[in-house]
Amino acid sequence: MLTAFFCDTSVTDYATAKRSDTQRYARYFHAMRERGVFLAPSQFEAAFVSLAHTEADIAAAARAAAESLATL
Repeated sequence: MLTAFFCDTSVTDYATAKRSDTQRYARYFHAMRERGVFLAPSQFEAAFVSLAHTEADIAAAARAAAESLATL
């Protein structure tokens, strides 16, 4: 289980999560979707990796994340 928060501090609770940059997450979400990786539309939802994901799937998602982050 994972999620990404765009903020300048560690997210340890709801109060710190609420200080994250939701507009930046929205741009990241759309950049990932353009690269074929479908994330939850809200950063307050969790993403899951399972045994159904192959190593190639994980590698493709990692490449998409690096490319997407570079556009922000």
